[in-house]
Amino acid sequence: MYLVYITFPEVFHHLPFWRTDGVILTALLHVGPVEFLYYWLHRALHHHFLYSRYHSHHHSSIVTQPITSVIHPFAEIVAYFVIFLIPISATIFTRTTSMASLFGYILYIDFMNNLGHCNFEFFPKNLFSLFPLFKYLCYTPSFHSLHHTKFRTNYCLFMPIYDYIYNTMDESSDDTYEISLKRPKDLPDVVHLTHLTTLDSIYHLPYGFSSLASNPQTSNWYLRLMWPFTFVIKIILAWIHGRTFISERNTFEKLNLQSWVVPRFTNQYFLKWQSTRLNKIIGEAILEANSSGVKVLSLGLLNQREELNAYGELYIQKFPKLKVKIVDGSSLAAAIVVNSIPKGTSQVLLRGNFNNVFFAIAKALCEANVQVAMLHQDEFTKLQLRLNTKARESSALSTIASSKIWLVGDGWNEDEQMKALKGSLFIPFSQFPPKKMRKDCFYHYTPSMRAPPSIKNMHSCENWLPRRAMSAGRIAGIVHALEGWNVHECGSTTFCLHQIWDATIRHGFQTLHTPS
Repeated sequence: MYLVYITFPEVFHHLPFWRTDGVILTALLHVGPVEFLYYWLHRALHHHFLYSRYHSHHHSSIVTQPITSVIHPFAEIVAYFVIFLIPISATIFTRTTSMASLFGYILYIDFMNNLGHCNFEFFPKNLFSLFPLFKYLCYTPSFHSLHHTKFRTNYCLFMPIYDYIYNTMDESSDDTYEISLKRPKDLPDVVHLTHLTTLDSIYHLPYGFSSLASNPQTSNWYLRLMWPFTFVIKIILAWIHGRTFISERNTFEKLNLQSWVVPRFTNQYFLKWQSTRLNKIIGEAILEANSSGVKVLSLGLLNQREELNAYGELYIQKFPKLKVKIVDGSSLAAAIVVNSIPKGTSQVLLRGNFNNVFFAIAKALCEANVQVAMLHQDEFTKLQLRLNTKARESSALSTIASSKIWLVGDGWNEDEQMKALKGSLFIPFSQFPPKKMRKDCFYHYTPSMRAPPSIKNMHSCENWLPRRAMSAGRIAGIVHALEGWNVHECGSTTFCLHQIWDATIRHGFQTLHTPS
């Protein structure tokens, strides 16, 4: 592209976004010369002379993956590049090029190339029933998989039309497609229901960029350049994909684990007019899990927000005959926070909104004779009312400068960090990490633990957590199923912290150390 730009600079200086004639020309040249030339080149590459020297390298992957689509010897890549340049060159020479025809065509090539090698059939059957001619204009993953297993059939690039014309279509293509659609359904035992956070979080999914998904989520400047494309994806997720989708599959002991994603972003959970729609999506996911025989469904991030569904209590009341158990992970979150406090600590400063986790932490610390300090009289009084007589003796009013251990949740004034003592440790019990405003202080992870090595297929990071770390809510659902607890743990229901902590440790989960 750089060479083309150097050769024809005047074409690119005022490149329009759309030109209908250029788009039509690109499409026609692809259906004609590109597909035709590629078909015969591909057949030639399967001649034993060229196959043994070049194309066999690509066919070393019998079970294809998306990365297989770009594994070719250099000579083949050059040949393909020349063929794909035909529509691009034609629009440049005829002065009909546009951003849509140029970049749209490049995106089309990459997308279709990966699609054909994904080894996963997802084209719905009714698509070909409604548009019978579509099967001549678009191949399917199962269609191309036959080429990698039988080698002498299905030579097309993206459009099988020339395989039909020259009678090289595999006779079992239709049957293979039908069988692929009838694959046995993967039924999970435990489902963790989460949601998207920021716009950039789309690319941190396992389906996004592997390099991003395998690292904790951060804001990258280069992703901002993709915001127009990201915004289109957001619209598709919001208006077309109005139900949850599976983002990750894992196995642990005898359990099949899945993570389902609500196609909504964090900011949408704070919009009152979105509440009805969000509860509908979450409710439908719970009913789907229930009908699929799921044992436990854990609510992650804001899917358990008090203002949205009272920590999941809404669904228990709405669906009283649920067999699947709903877990919000509050008990384990509190247990993780309590056990993250350095040994020998005599006082902690507790800040944040009053919720189940807040009170569970306060009660556990007071019973362990650790003084729980509060900054304001009204908060102190409210806490006293929730504690028994003995525990009240371990709570007190305090000042910011009195403690170096801060337990912080949602709703606290983050500017208070600036008044903390040097070397203070902030341990969040919130769903989202606090803003780090001090370089001379330490910040622990949000309630989470390191997963046992026996959990398989953990290749991506869960939001901002490190590799192979799981959030408290996600772990709580797994432990709930392993222990066979036949009760819900959401709403106002909490477990004994010692019980949930001992069970979690027994199943191999480990504490996370404070990042330096």
